[in-house]
Amino acid sequence: MAGRPRSFDREAALAAAVEQFWRTGFEETSVAMLTSAMGVTPPSLYAAFGDKQHLFEEASALYFQRTCEAVDDATALPTAREAIARVLHDTARAHTDPATPPGCLMLTEPRLEAQREAIRQRLKDRLNQGVRDHELAASTDTDRLASFLVAVLRGMSGCARDGGTTDELLGIAETAMAALPAPPGDQTPAVA
Repeated sequence: MAGRPRSFDREAALAAAVEQFWRTGFEETSVAMLTSAMGVTPPSLYAAFGDKQHLFEEASALYFQRTCEAVDDATALPTAREAIARVLHDTARAHTDPATPPGCLMLTEPRLEAQREAIRQRLKDRLNQGVRDHELAASTDTDRLASFLVAVLRGMSGCARDGGTTDELLGIAETAMAALPAPPGDQTPAVA
């Protein structure tokens, strides 16, 4: 005997769960908050997604996939500087978009360290390409620079959660761009 069909749109419910976790974090999000946001009953939530932990894993995976698509689009730009600038500027705008909660689920949720590391690795790979393409000095410590960039992204997320504006976050992005090493042969003095 076939089970009763679900009476809700699973994808819409998952999107609502992403937003709820994004807004309040895993620890502070209750099943009651989730069912209210998703428009489902607790039995429907458990039947469709399992427990809160499994729902969080699925929701954060969806969020991560969308984040990676944006980072991958940016890192495909012709130069490392353009790529990093796009990541930083897109982040400033995304973290302050009034259509979504402020900040970033992935950058602020302690449980998502592996996802942050994957983003750091994507940035490092693009910086390494910049070194290979002679856009960045051969002496550039791409590991340290990628870690710095993730720290900037996390700081931008915190600033947005604290009420920071798009302009404030774009200012942080511009300052971070000044920290990128000058191209080989560029005698432009570093920003103090």
